Amino acid sequence: MSAITITESAEHYLADLLSKQNTSGIGIRIFITQPGTQYAETCIAYCKPGEQKAEDTPLALASFTAWIDAVSEPFLEDALVDYATDRMGGQLTIKAPNAKVPMVNEDSPITERINYYLQTEINPGLANHGGQVSLVDIDEGIAILRFGGGCQGCGQADYTLKEGIEKTLLERIPELKGVRDVTDHSNKENAYY
Repeated sequence: MSAITITESAEHYLADLLSKQNTSGIGIRIFITQPGTQYAETCIAYCKPGEQKAEDTPLALASFTAWIDAVSEPFLEDALVDYATDRMGGQLTIKAPNAKVPMVNEDSPITERINYYLQTEINPGLANHGGQVSLVDIDEGIAILRFGGGCQGCGQADYTLKEGIEKTLLERIPELKGVRDVTDHSNKENAYY
């Protein structure tokens, strides 16, 4: 049983939209961008046959399949997709009360906690400069990180790493010993100055 409820009216509305796509077997994919953060947004997209991901959960409806993104699934608990009509027409609404609720705690594996803080606290700030940082590995208590986008080749990357990222992660995850950067900053193609 899926955590998400799609009302009959929403199913009819979506089936009608899908029927206009001229693609047999087309369904929808439901996912959340930045789940577990205040930036979380629940999205519904067309999903042609083969576009779903292997780890998606299929939710078979009367006339199409809704594919539920595996990472988003816990955040879609108690979610409701509805279609309500009024005199102005109709509107598809998605209510996902748990979309912004963090799913990590101090008992979560260290990699999950690091990824959570990277997604919720660190990357939203780096995104202003077109960059992001991701966890590559953990080596004897040191988080090995890779910068991407506008961070790569940026002269401020070392400072950002030590003053921003390392400080935040060490505050949040006391057993972490430090962070190290594996990015080659001699490539300045996308650098943000």
